[in-house]
Amino acid sequence: MTSRRPLRQAVTRRLEQATGGGVITRTVLPGGLRVVTESMPGVRSASIGVWVPVGSRDETPTLAGTSHFLEHLLFKGTARRSALDIAKAMDAVGGEFNAFTEKEHTCYYAIVLDRDLPLALDVVADVVLGATVTGADVDVERGVVLEEIAMRDDDPGELAHDEFAAALYGDVPLGRPILGTEASILALARRQVYGYYRRRYTTDAMVVSAAGNLEHDEVVRLVRTAFAGRLDPDSVPVLPRRGGGRPRPPSRPTTLRPDDTEQANLVIGSHGLSRHDPRRFAVGVLSAALGGGMSSRLFQRVREERGLAYSVYSFSSSYSDSGMFGVYAGCQPGKADEVLSLIVTELDTAARGGFGADEIERGKGQMRGAMVLGLEDAGSRMTRIGKSEIVYGDVLGVDELLARIDAVTPKDVAELAGDLLGRPRCLAVVGPFGDHDFDGAV
Repeated sequence: MTSRRPLRQAVTRRLEQATGGGVITRTVLPGGLRVVTESMPGVRSASIGVWVPVGSRDETPTLAGTSHFLEHLLFKGTARRSALDIAKAMDAVGGEFNAFTEKEHTCYYAIVLDRDLPLALDVVADVVLGATVTGADVDVERGVVLEEIAMRDDDPGELAHDEFAAALYGDVPLGRPILGTEASILALARRQVYGYYRRRYTTDAMVVSAAGNLEHDEVVRLVRTAFAGRLDPDSVPVLPRRGGGRPRPPSRPTTLRPDDTEQANLVIGSHGLSRHDPRRFAVGVLSAALGGGMSSRLFQRVREERGLAYSVYSFSSSYSDSGMFGVYAGCQPGKADEVLSLIVTELDTAARGGFGADEIERGKGQMRGAMVLGLEDAGSRMTRIGKSEIVYGDVLGVDELLARIDAVTPKDVAELAGDLLGRPRCLAVVGPFGDHDFDGAV
């Protein structure tokens, strides 16, 4: 979708004819709302999602945590339905209704029997478009979000990942936790949250995705009904966000959060690739070979050969203009220095020498298997096509994705490892350490 002119009529395009009869189709409605569906003949379920390109990186410091707070509040009631009405409607058909907030987008979704898709779409659209966000609801749900923050603080592994993002990016939106902080949530007023909602939740930037036993034209008809009055043909479609520029050095080389835990939780890494970087398929292979399975280097060195940790893995996260690449390990506090030393050695070795052809093939096999096996239900397929549309403005077919994984070569991974693993690193540690010094470890 490259045009920036107002759309006066719907534009429909078939994106893929999948093996087994399934079809991926996209329609762009007047005003820019995109509808993407994947038919799955033979299943009896359907999943619907409404994607909004709004997340925690869109927040100012005074609004930190608003995107996630708003996700909670939209379930509290609309002009047509109370919170109990919403719950009863979905429970009556045995459906699942939920949402999640990320750094750059939020998704509201439901999974139901195929015959109940019209109800599910109507309820999800009502919640996204017609929430009342009352002052009383803000006060009640504030307590729920504070409990969620407390729960995160009781999970040292999750906390270590948040501390790593803060150390890598600093006090900027990408470095702040999606949940916000206790102080920011306590300070938010209803007018701030509601104003954010009305400004940000516009249909010209939204995506509706659906998968399961469905017909595309029928889904489009249902969307037109559910979004009636909100599709402005004079609006200009909003393109997916993009960015550029080179990443800055980590904000802090090392951050230590003392915590009375039984384990030390370590996250070490650097800036990664943006989601628009053509090397993103190579980084997936690199991560799989380095720490993605039982045959990976980190699993073998740290767990199998030395027995120093139960959990050790590599990870990669990508955003519109940046990314993260890192390694997590959880171990006994007395073994933290040894584990960290082993991880750094493996990172340095991989940066210098790349990987063998057999390691690359296993990494590619892991990527292929994880992708295909993760698409066995309507909910996962709805998520794949919806996220692809909201962040890329397009949806690649599974066969095309598999071909791009297959095209990754050992040379591609070696060159990427030399770049990515040679970047300045930072370290986040959560555990019972006090003044322990990790500064020389990264």
